[in-house]
Amino acid sequence: MKTKIFCDIAELAKIRKFNKKKIVKGFTTNPSLMRKAGAKDYKSYSKKILKICNNKPVSLEVFADNYFGMREQAIKINTWAKNVYVKVPVVNSKGKFMGKIIKELNGQNIKLNITAVYTAKQTKKILKMINKKTKVIISIFAGRAGDTGKDPVPEFVKSISLAKRFKNVEILWASVREPYNYLQAQQLGCHIITIPPSTIEKIENFGKSFNKLTKETVKNFLIDSKKSNFKI
Repeated sequence: MKTKIFCDIAELAKIRKFNKKKIVKGFTTNPSLMRKAGAKDYKSYSKKILKICNNKPVSLEVFADNYFGMREQAIKINTWAKNVYVKVPVVNSKGKFMGKIIKELNGQNIKLNITAVYTAKQTKKILKMINKKTKVIISIFAGRAGDTGKDPVPEFVKSISLAKRFKNVEILWASVREPYNYLQAQQLGCHIITIPPSTIEKIENFGKSFNKLTKETVKNFLIDSKKSNFKI
């Protein structure tokens, strides 16, 4: 199985560019990326994204922090386009499991991307809330786990195993830190990996030999030393 690459971005110009790439099979966003991209109106900005990406999955996240707010936002977001996945956090900011809203939205045939997942225990709880028909993505944050000194790989292994009974569920490797994560995700059997644009461009250049990399590295050092006019 080949792991699908989704582009993790909210900047419109970059979405236009990466939407043209065959390697990119979908897009993910979040409120932080939207803010960084300069979005002022969430709905109108999201619709601009969807106008560009009308034939690939696009994940748009709710930002309410309780059941009623999430429900209202999720139902509205779902109406914006047929290719929308509504992103819902596995817990709210107070740590409360959002199982009730996950179950309700899934029961209404709303495609979901359950985000901010870190453990196989959370995956197991999510799977208990969903049917085996409506599409669900479970986004496990590998990079952020690694940032704290924890190995995320065992959580992926367990989560992928748990999800095998659900043909409608895909496990996504989130918070990429380096291009090699793509190969790791593929080796593990992750269905999707979401990657920032700069890292996707590095993946497109996979295949360079170590000899070539050595020469390029030394050349870069030499160029920078000349630019700085270094002398000893």
